[in-house]
Amino acid sequence: MSHQSSLRVVQWATGGVGRAAIQGVLAHPELELAGAWVHSPDKAGRDVGELAGLEPVGVHAVTSLAEVVALGADCVVYAPLVPDEEEVAALLRSGANVVTPVGWIFPDPVRTAALREACLEGGSTLHGTGIHPGGITERFPLMVSAVTGSVTHVRAEEFSDIRTYDAPDVVRHVMGFGGTVEEAEASPMARLLGGGFKASVRMVVAELGFRAEEVRTTAENAVATAPIDSPIGVIEPGLVAGRRFRWDALVDGEPVVTAAVNWLMGEEDLAGSDGRPWGFGSDGERFEIEVTGDPSVRMTLHGLQPESVAAGLVRNPGVVSTANHCVSAIPYVCAAEPGIRTYLDLPLIAGRAAPHLAR
Repeated sequence: MSHQSSLRVVQWATGGVGRAAIQGVLAHPELELAGAWVHSPDKAGRDVGELAGLEPVGVHAVTSLAEVVALGADCVVYAPLVPDEEEVAALLRSGANVVTPVGWIFPDPVRTAALREACLEGGSTLHGTGIHPGGITERFPLMVSAVTGSVTHVRAEEFSDIRTYDAPDVVRHVMGFGGTVEEAEASPMARLLGGGFKASVRMVVAELGFRAEEVRTTAENAVATAPIDSPIGVIEPGLVAGRRFRWDALVDGEPVVTAAVNWLMGEEDLAGSDGRPWGFGSDGERFEIEVTGDPSVRMTLHGLQPESVAAGLVRNPGVVSTANHCVSAIPYVCAAEPGIRTYLDLPLIAGRAAPHLAR
């Protein structure tokens, strides 16, 4: 990787991932913060450093696509709550590369013709990344699979205390916590998650060469057996306090690639539909990657979950790592050939030394 200087970066949206990405860009020796797009008019014109909880940096927030394009950035880190394909296409057509944690990790070529055309028109590259889905579900399992052979199953799984997730409306109304089992099952969560996790599963299936065609989705719920204190209020007995989702690529009816999430409101007073208690197990909160083959290998990642509920509400390392995975990719994406580029198309992506330790 040649170390070129000052790739100009615009941050699109300044939520949790956006703020962490701004911090990451400012600390990266090859990147320069060129601006930020913000949703709310009261943030317009404000210093982007201050929006990220830092000292002023002399770069100000804008609110329109045209203003972002006018900045002429080398790359836009596109991190809105809900992606807009037309916005992404416009950025790509303008010549800006786009790195994003909200989609296009392993996109269907049939559905992305317009974006590929935008890349060719602008000479730009689109790269979808993140942590989960993202590194945990694709990049790291593929990396680990290199040290084993005759692979029969790949599993990537999250075990998290959802009380640390600082988005109460999402936890209650989108994820379906604190409601009835029927409300949870009717919530859009499985569908919303499914796009990203199914793409993850399909990438691993494609690269390892499994003859899997079907991806099966399963969901389970746990309910409170006693009142549980949570950031969305007390969850009363009988209401949903734990959710599990699983996506399995099948060969002859047996799973060969699995992505899974286990989200719990703590570990006390939870029981599944069979009456058994739910918990994280002896390893606690973690991400697990397991490749079954010759030999079988398992990797456990700690540190992506906060040390406490209170700490997570201040700064969630899972959110920060999602932003870092985007920021670390920028130099490599800017150097890539135009088009939609996945992990399979890019070289090894690495972070950079802390500024006070850098050469």
